[in-house]
Parts: sequence; structure tokens; C-alpha cells
Amino acid sequence: MNRLFLPADHPVEHALTGLALSHPALLRLNAEPLYVAARERHPGRRVGLVSGGGSGHEPLHTGFVGAGLLDAAVPGRIFASPHNRQVLEASRVAAGEDGVLHIVKNYTGDRINFGIAAERLRAEGIPVRRVLIDDDVATESEDTATGRRGTGATVLIEKLLGGAADSGLGLDELAALGAEITASSRSVAVASRAQTSPSQGGEAFPLQEGTLEYGVGIHGERAVAALEHPGFEQLVDRMTHRLLDALPDSTEAVLLLVNGLGATTLLELQAVHARVTGLLEKRDIDVAGRLVGTFVPALDMSGFSLTLTALRDHWHPYWHAPARTPAFPVTEFPR
Repeated sequence: MNRLFLPADHPVEHALTGLALSHPALLRLNAEPLYVAARERHPGRRVGLVSGGGSGHEPLHTGFVGAGLLDAAVPGRIFASPHNRQVLEASRVAAGEDGVLHIVKNYTGDRINFGIAAERLRAEGIPVRRVLIDDDVATESEDTATGRRGTGATVLIEKLLGGAADSGLGLDELAALGAEITASSRSVAVASRAQTSPSQGGEAFPLQEGTLEYGVGIHGERAVAALEHPGFEQLVDRMTHRLLDALPDSTEAVLLLVNGLGATTLLELQAVHARVTGLLEKRDIDVAGRLVGTFVPALDMSGFSLTLTALRDHWHPYWHAPARTPAFPVTEFPR
């Protein structure tokens, strides 16, 4: 039986209508083509920030539209890329005096549609650059033709770029910064139950009892192989060490995201958070910023992901810069 409480027709449109109704001071909903735009922006921001992707990952990306983060977000159908016309229209609205920056997860459909929109924007005289997010260590293989997938690090990257944009950085500077942050970010995800198939109902793929999908994707992509559940401590340790091995040896401070994939409780996520923090402390790595909760789910999948971003000293103000959006925790300058 389908466990998703969604209308049969136009579920994404209905959901975005509800989001806009909940936050009228923050968001403006455009119905055709479909996108969400921020009502406020910092007066020092010269570049508009636009992101987007398939629905089913809420609050990503629409929940991060607002002052201090994204200027607009474009949602596709569930687990499907937005159309290039959506990206084009949202980018026109969001563009600042120095153009627009596209923040794109590394999936073929997203790359194609954001790319088409970027070509049209340039033809209109609007400067545009792209940050391509590819943080998933599970797809870090020469056998993966498309390269690493873009997953949980998107949340951290959008926040850092939002703070940087509000500081007045130009388009080329933001694009270079986004590439540096992405190169310093890695994620991995596990699942004990697949998401519900929105079209057919029931679990999208079966898992044997006592097994995990280690390296699952946020669209429900299966891992290369399932593994026997090793137990809580061993699992969290394995994931954390895998991420640390992928970061620079000189890492002294990190941003940490402990992210639920849709059906994982906060009780579980906070236990994971405590374990990861302890492992980082043993390596003398400071957790300079942290997020714990459901920020990038895969509908109602049972599982979680971990993301680490090796933090450079001059990025700290960008993380602590004020932000006001529907879903990102309220931040302020440190006292």
C-alpha cells in the first residue's frame, strides 16, 4: 500500500502552494513556470543564487530560499529534473547586477537543463556561472561514468555561498569559492528500507531483514551491494572514517551534517551525531558548525547520511552570517 499522503494530480504544485502560504513574508510562488523566489535579499548582494532539482527531498531546495541563502529554487517532479524554462525564468528574477550563480547537483538531467538555461541567459546578456556539487563517496569510482553524485553537502554549500554572496563577492569569486567548498565536502548514506514508490506504492526495492544498502542515493538509487548490518557503533565508525579518508590530511575543523532520509527519527539522528562528534574529537578535529535533522530526504526512506566539509578559517563568517528561510535554522553572527 502506498504510504504517501499526496494528491493524485499535481502533488508538487499543491505542496509548494502550502509552503508559500506558510511563509508569505519570505517566499513568492510563481505558478507558471513553477519556482519559488525570495522576497528579501541583502543590499550588498551582487549575484543571485539559484538552485533546484527533483522534488521528494524537501526542505531541499525550496525550504532554503530566503534572505541569506537562495534567491530562487526550481522544483522538478518527484526525483526528476526541473525544466530548463523554469530555471531560465527563476534566474531572470534572481539575477543581480553581477549576474546569477547556478548551484547544481551532479545528475545528468540537472546538468542538461541548467546548462540550456545558462546558454539562454548568456544570450540575453546575463552573466552566469555554475557550481557543480559532487560529494558522494559511494560513486567515487572510475566505473561511474558521471562521477560522484551531488547529495547532502548541497545544504552546507548553499549556506556558505549565501553568506559569501551577502558579503559582496562577485560572480567569478563565488564560482571559485563554490568549487573549493565542493572539493572539501564528502557524503555517504545508508538505508535499511527503501522509499515508497510514488507511482506504484510499496517499497521501491526490497531489502532482506538485517541488511543495509551502504552507499544509497537520494533518489532511491541502490548501492552496489547490500551488507549485513554491522551494528550501530561499527556502522557509524565506518562511515565517519570513510569521509575523513576522503578529506585533506590537514583538516582541523569541519562542518557536520547528520541528515535523515525521510523516516529516520531525531532520536536516532542525535545518537549518530554524538558518536560522530566523539570520533572527530579523538582526531582533534573541531566541529565548527553542525546540522542534525532531515534536510535532504529521499521521500520516506529509512536511513541517514553523513556529510563533512573541511572548513577553512575565512569561511567561518559565511557560515555564521544571518539567514532567514523556511527550513534553515536561524543563524547570527557569533557574539
